[in-house]
Amino acid sequence: MRTVPPVSPGEMLEEEFLKPLGLTKYRLAKDIGVPPQRIGDIVAGKRAITADTDLRLCRYFGLSDGWWFRG
Repeated sequence: MRTVPPVSPGEMLEEEFLKPLGLTKYRLAKDIGVPPQRIGDIVAGKRAITADTDLRLCRYFGLSDGWWFRG
């Protein structure tokens, strides 16, 4: 039996939020007040989502605080 690898937070961000909403990584970064490279690194799997970034993303997308840590 093959198992499906877990989805990374960056992949979730890109596939479930950015693409469906037509948002660029740059636009999201500017809207939540973080450097654009931070969002790019998260999507690329090079950086984890910190508590600060979680809070910013949750407020931006209307999610409960800590949502990105529960995934």
